[in-house]
Amino acid sequence: MKKRLILLVLLLCMISVGLFAAGAEEASNKLVINSNLSDPAPKADLAKVVELFKAENPELEVQLNTFDHEAYKTAIRNFLATEAPDVCLWFAGNRMKFFVDQGLFMAVNDLWEEEGLYDSMASSVKAMTVDGKQYGVPYSYYQWGVYYRMDVFAKYGLEEPKTWDEFMNVNDTLVANGVTPITIGTKYLWTAAGWFDYMNLRVNGYDYHMKLMAGEASYLDPELDAVFDLWADMLNSGHFLENHATYSWQEAQAPLISGDAAMYLIGNFMIPDMESAGVVDNIGFFQFPIIDSSVGVYEDAPTDTFHIPQNAKNVANAKKFLAFVARPDIQTLLTSGSLPPNKNSVAPTDRFKKEGFDMLGASDGLAQFYDRDTTPEMAKAGMEGFQEFMVFPDRIDAIRARLDEERKNIFE
Repeated sequence: MKKRLILLVLLLCMISVGLFAAGAEEASNKLVINSNLSDPAPKADLAKVVELFKAENPELEVQLNTFDHEAYKTAIRNFLATEAPDVCLWFAGNRMKFFVDQGLFMAVNDLWEEEGLYDSMASSVKAMTVDGKQYGVPYSYYQWGVYYRMDVFAKYGLEEPKTWDEFMNVNDTLVANGVTPITIGTKYLWTAAGWFDYMNLRVNGYDYHMKLMAGEASYLDPELDAVFDLWADMLNSGHFLENHATYSWQEAQAPLISGDAAMYLIGNFMIPDMESAGVVDNIGFFQFPIIDSSVGVYEDAPTDTFHIPQNAKNVANAKKFLAFVARPDIQTLLTSGSLPPNKNSVAPTDRFKKEGFDMLGASDGLAQFYDRDTTPEMAKAGMEGFQEFMVFPDRIDAIRARLDEERKNIFE
């Protein structure tokens, strides 16, 4: 009887091991990808890339799940903690860090080393790093900068400014000739945050800016005095569109289209509207001017990313896919509406994308934009404060005190 029991136990163990091995073999041949690319063009781009990956890896069974873009923001919180895919799409900066801090994204710095990404994606390293480790690979970003009317500049003998003094001279010349230097619509707040980002990055650099975004620096710090002083000088000198708080960012394009305003600090997503309005041939682009030449040159470039969840079942296959989508030839296929972060990708032929590609590739690092780099609660309070400051610059002391109270409540 005892021998029979031993044999039965051994048989059951053998069956269990066999089933486990079969299950492991089945799992090892799979790759599950969850995507937020629900709009037709980017959805088609990713589907094409997946097919190319399958062609190079015919032994793998690839499952691509596409979620509605907005619904995905909620869904990702659920599936990362329950039934995680092998690869998921998300965003760099604080949005990524949120899941890293919860232990839900896997570090892939070994992949960065093996694939030479520290060189080919040098400008994206900071945006993908938490505590010295990289937690995904970027596949798409787009530039911010100053779009301007070339014909208006030519009329008044103006050139693209490189430094802050040159920029102020351009603005003052335009004001003297009855032209609004800078159009902006702050009705929906975030456009004002673009000005804060660039002023702070140019005055204080990336590391301080990110400390502020993480709640580790104070809105009362003396480092921010110069940021708000320079910004206030522009406001008090009439450099911005009047009544900007009543305009959306789209409505604020009208003065640029008509030539009543000369410049707009905005993302490259504005260009299709310039094409529709028939003025794109008169639109130029330049990098936000340098304020302090001793500070590194950092840019706002919202970045979309691939990640491996910590609970992924097929990690080896997931790393193989991330290495694939980091390749310069594949990155070019994923950016129908934006730019490839890999500097070795084929440079775009569109002149705005080409300028952005060269500018971002040469930058010292990339920020993600204010509402991506800080928490949603702080972003709301901060952007409300920036808009109020642009309307009432004399309230700056009260605004900064209020923002710092918000920072303490949110982060401390």
